[in-house]
Amino acid sequence: MHEVLEKLGMLGIVPVVKIEAANDAVPLGKALLAGDLPVAEVTFRTAAAEDAIKAMTSELPDLLVGAGTVLTIEQVKKAVGAGAKFIVSPGFNPKVVDYCIDNSIPITPGVTAPTQIEMGLERGLDVLKFFPAEASGGLKMLKAVAAPYGGVQFIPTGGINKDNLNSYLAFNRILACGGSWMVKADLISSGNFDEITRLTKDAVATMLGFELAHVGINEANTDNALASANLLSQLFAFPVKEGSSSVFAGTAFEIMKNPFLGAHGHLAIAANDIRRAIAYLKRKGITTRPDTAKEKDGKLKAIYLETEVSGFAIHLLQK
Repeated sequence: MHEVLEKLGMLGIVPVVKIEAANDAVPLGKALLAGDLPVAEVTFRTAAAEDAIKAMTSELPDLLVGAGTVLTIEQVKKAVGAGAKFIVSPGFNPKVVDYCIDNSIPITPGVTAPTQIEMGLERGLDVLKFFPAEASGGLKMLKAVAAPYGGVQFIPTGGINKDNLNSYLAFNRILACGGSWMVKADLISSGNFDEITRLTKDAVATMLGFELAHVGINEANTDNALASANLLSQLFAFPVKEGSSSVFAGTAFEIMKNPFLGAHGHLAIAANDIRRAIAYLKRKGITTRPDTAKEKDGKLKAIYLETEVSGFAIHLLQK
């Protein structure tokens, strides 16, 4: 998979933008960056698209900018010339797709049917756009058409919103979702960029789904750990479950048999997708400790952060 498409997968959401005036492009890009979502797909639905892409890419180097609703080779040339790093088309135009492939330009053409998916496979594409997603039968339809093609991932777009976002992302064949609910055209044209930032932050928070899973408490030895767990059980009727390195009191408290990371213990934070959570935190300058990674069936399930809070280490958990 092309590295640009891998970045889209780690971001999880691709804001699909319609800009009427190019001078709105940079404020919009700044709003997305402030909203912790450094990506924009600027659609060629308006005459301002090329200039908007050029402004964003020249003034906001941390923003990953692509071009959407690309219908012709000429539009591809304009988009790439303006600095676009990826191309998205609503349908599967062989001429446009072949031009992008021949020129090593990442492209995700739109598909809704097996024949179109096979056209992509024939050309070596491993990421396709599912569009219009909801109008074409939604997640149920996507699962049906994707089933025979295990090597392909999809970016569903069209009808995606905060309410159905995580239903789509929970399907392991989805790389990311395209959506416009946080960047509606009227918000852009009215200059309501603070609201765009708020909606974007909300979308990212919804996608990540951070929740406190349990509190870990460091004890000096096994006897102390069992005593603490039993006390919590006596007080609150939490069931006690002993493991090799810790004792759980219910699901909210893990009592460590020996001191581990953190002066006091740890906070376990669960996330919808631990890979996207790590990528999100990395963009904020927060790194992880690879030596603490735990995997199951070849997939990362838990890892500690380098950062601590009030004497508590923090580790991420895959929900």
